[in-house]
Amino acid sequence: MDRRKFLALATGGTFAATAGTLFDSRAGEHSMTSSETSYALTRPAYIDQSHLVVKDLSAVSGFYQKMLGLSVLEKTASGEILGVAGLPLLTLTTDGNAREAPRNAAGLFHTAFLMPSRAELARWLRHAVHHNVALDGASDHLVSEAIYLADPEGNGIEIYADRPHESWKFHPDGMVEMATQRLDLQALYNSAPEDTWIGMADGTAIGHIHLQVGDIPQADAFYRDVLGLKVMARYPSASFFASGGYHHHLAANIWNSRGAGMRADHMTGLSDYKIRFNDKETLDKAVAKLDELEIKSEKRDGGVFLRDPWGIGLTLSA
Repeated sequence: MDRRKFLALATGGTFAATAGTLFDSRAGEHSMTSSETSYALTRPAYIDQSHLVVKDLSAVSGFYQKMLGLSVLEKTASGEILGVAGLPLLTLTTDGNAREAPRNAAGLFHTAFLMPSRAELARWLRHAVHHNVALDGASDHLVSEAIYLADPEGNGIEIYADRPHESWKFHPDGMVEMATQRLDLQALYNSAPEDTWIGMADGTAIGHIHLQVGDIPQADAFYRDVLGLKVMARYPSASFFASGGYHHHLAANIWNSRGAGMRADHMTGLSDYKIRFNDKETLDKAVAKLDELEIKSEKRDGGVFLRDPWGIGLTLSA
C-alpha cells in the first residue's frame, strides 16, 4: 500500500485543494494560539530535528519556506537549516552523487510538523488553499487532525494539531485509541482566523517521524526494546512508538517497503533525525542498552549517533 492509497482510505481519494473550488466560504473568527509547549515535547523523549538529502536544494528549500512557512536559519556550502522562531527543525543538504531513493526503500514515510493549536492548523490550511498547494489527503485520527502532502522530491509531510491529551482514550494495556477517519476540511478551513499568514507560528515543532522499514518485529525490537519507547498503537503492518504516553513520536510501516534492507549510500530522502531526552537519566539508560547489546555508536554533535537496522541515522541527546 503506498502513501496515497493509504490516505485515500480517509479522504475518499487524493485531491488538489485549490482556491475557488473547494473552501470558498469565508473564514470565521478564531482565537490566536497560545505559546504553551506542546504535550509531545514535554515527554521524557521527543523528536527534535530531521535531515533530508535532496537533489534540488533551491526548489525543496523554497517549498518549505513558501508553502510551509519555515525560515532559513543557517546556510552552509552544501545545505540549509530551516526552522521556526530561531528553533532548527529541518536540515536540507544536497549531494552531487545523490540518486533518487526507490519507493520501496527504507526511509521516510513523512515528517510530521505539529502546530501549537488547531487555529494554527486552520490558518495554515487557509494559506495552502489560496496558494494552490496540492494536498494528498486529510485524516481525523481521534487524537489529532492531520493534513498530508509532499515536497517537490516526494518526501512525505504531515501538518497536524493534537486534540487535548485529556480527551484521548486509552486501553487497559496503555495503548491509545487511534483511527483513520475522514477529516472535515471545510469546517477546519471555516474556523481559520481572517488575518495575514506570516509563516509557521512560534511553538511549531516536529511532533513525530513516520518511517518506512523492512520488518515490523525488527522495528519493535529496536525502537521498543533498545531505545525504550512504548508501542502505543498498531495498524495493519505498522507500529506507533512514543515516550511518556504521547500517541506517537515515531511510527514504522512496511506498506511500501516490506523486506527492505539497508539504505544505500548517496540516497535522497531521510538521512537522519534527532531524539532529544528531557532528562539525562532516560538518555543514559538508552545509551547503556546500546553498550549492553554492542550496537555501534559514536559521540557526535553533542549526542550519541547510531543507525537503525535499515541504516537510518539518529542522534540521541539531552
